[in-house]
Amino acid sequence: MFFGLFGASEEVVGVDIGTRSIKLVQLKQVKDRYHLVNLGIGQLPPEAIVDHAIMDSAAVAECVRNLVESQFIKTKNVATSVSGHAVIVRNIFMAAMTEEEVEASIEWEAEQYIPFEISDVNLDFQILGPDPRDPAQIKVLLVAAKKDFIEEYLSVFHECGLTPIVMDIDCFAIENAFQANYDQEEDVVALVDIGASSMNINILQDGRTVFTRDIQAGGNMFNDEIQKRIGLNSEEAERAKLGARLDDVQPGMVEEIVADSMAHLVQEVQRSLDFFTATSSDSKVERVYLSGGVAKTPGLIEVLGNKLGIPVEIMNPLRNVVIDSGRFDMEYVDSVLPFLAVGAGLAMRRLGDK
Repeated sequence: MFFGLFGASEEVVGVDIGTRSIKLVQLKQVKDRYHLVNLGIGQLPPEAIVDHAIMDSAAVAECVRNLVESQFIKTKNVATSVSGHAVIVRNIFMAAMTEEEVEASIEWEAEQYIPFEISDVNLDFQILGPDPRDPAQIKVLLVAAKKDFIEEYLSVFHECGLTPIVMDIDCFAIENAFQANYDQEEDVVALVDIGASSMNINILQDGRTVFTRDIQAGGNMFNDEIQKRIGLNSEEAERAKLGARLDDVQPGMVEEIVADSMAHLVQEVQRSLDFFTATSSDSKVERVYLSGGVAKTPGLIEVLGNKLGIPVEIMNPLRNVVIDSGRFDMEYVDSVLPFLAVGAGLAMRRLGDK
């Protein structure tokens, strides 16, 4: 989807730059099935990326370069994505008009919804269809991202000798992966991606985005609370979170902190779903699909399901993808599936997609 950049090609590799790691996924489409070609995850040094902003471009570029070389990637074409404060996603309503007419007037419309100078952002849109409450209007998905923010990401790939051809938004890349792997049996579903520093929620109704929200809370909350309340450094906090027993840490204390942090994340999800229900016409989320590293936190699915009162499951972004068990360690692939939702959705992108 949203910001087509340079030359078109059928061969592309999806690269998801996260706060703690970079995920690389390459797929090949054979008739109506995707086949896994390459898969890799590289760890980033602490604070190389903070609040989705690249703070150490050399370290990020080195990680991308190492991934590409270790996976013997031949194509130079990359699909990548962004999210965070510098990205705005809005559903807006406009007078019924053609796509060409929307394109001609979208900048003026966007000025009403975007807290940045229009000259400072890249804009894109997608017409979602007529407004069911007013046939004289259409519903339009508006997306804006600050140019300097995008340029930071593009420069990393240029430094590695790669050519970014598609710049997407994280939540829409996940939506792409979901639609390629699941038949949406429910009318309304929520795709909830919880990463290290943030989570994003994308609610689909009949296969179309009707609500999105970015929340600046994620897995780092667990470590931050452990550090603050017990007095550990970041490395000790990570070990404690993963179950290591440390001297001078009372049994059960870490588990209590993790439970408190988990309750906060669950509450944020519930607030978003409640807000959607309150502002939509008789629509309610019927199932939640989780992705992101935090999705693997023990007990999260059960706690979230009990709180929301609806089914919750971890999304498998390679569910319908053909994987050669002779080439890939299937146990490893299964263990990293929650991390791959954005990367898999990007790997399915082609220039000109909407």
